[in-house]
Amino acid sequence: MSEETYIYLCNKLRPAMERQDTPFRECIPLKKRVAIALWKLATGSEYRSIGHLFGVSNTTVCRCVQDFCAAAETLLVPELIRSPDREQFAEMAAYTENRWGLPQCVGAIDGSHIPILAPQEYHCDYFNRKGWHSIILQGVVDGKGHFWNVFAGMPGKLWELASRGNYFPPCTRNIGGVNAGYYILGDNAYPLQNWLIKTFPDNGQLTAEHVIYNKRICRARGTCYGQQKKREQQDKETL
Repeated sequence: MSEETYIYLCNKLRPAMERQDTPFRECIPLKKRVAIALWKLATGSEYRSIGHLFGVSNTTVCRCVQDFCAAAETLLVPELIRSPDREQFAEMAAYTENRWGLPQCVGAIDGSHIPILAPQEYHCDYFNRKGWHSIILQGVVDGKGHFWNVFAGMPGKLWELASRGNYFPPCTRNIGGVNAGYYILGDNAYPLQNWLIKTFPDNGQLTAEHVIYNKRICRARGTCYGQQKKREQQDKETL
């Protein structure tokens, strides 16, 4: 993370995370509280290791992480991750078509399993196909790698509204004799929808057209998320 981004986070989260000194003890400075939380979220290190690194207790590390996440959800998410409006959807679709030749495509969706301790109730609901308990974090990015939807746990508002046909604006184009609306790209873990397309499963009987289609979908989807990873790498290099 660049110093500029770090200072930006501190200033944005100041109203929720800054603490005041009391007659009995000095508070931990805001910048240190943010740094502790970022270190935990970036590395996944144990509280004990982080506490030793920053000279604070395990409880303090835990509190900093919880306060940071709550503050980010309250102050950052509504400002930085918002559903596009009609004009923005049109711009995203135009960009994707110009770059990869995919008309009406407005982004790509992907997910990650976040490990958790098995809850006492309904623990089977959190048992994933990889053999451990987790919650799912999913994000949608546009062709430039900018997130415009993020949700964790159960399928979020995007999935519910899109399945009802109420999320994307009613803008269709005739493509190969089919009136196609806006859609996003997903991998084979997602079910095929009229607003989510994926590659044909490779069963050894793909036609030449199917192979070309799969390559185009994979290239576009991989580049969308590749743009985000590239920016993260650039942030690391500025340190």
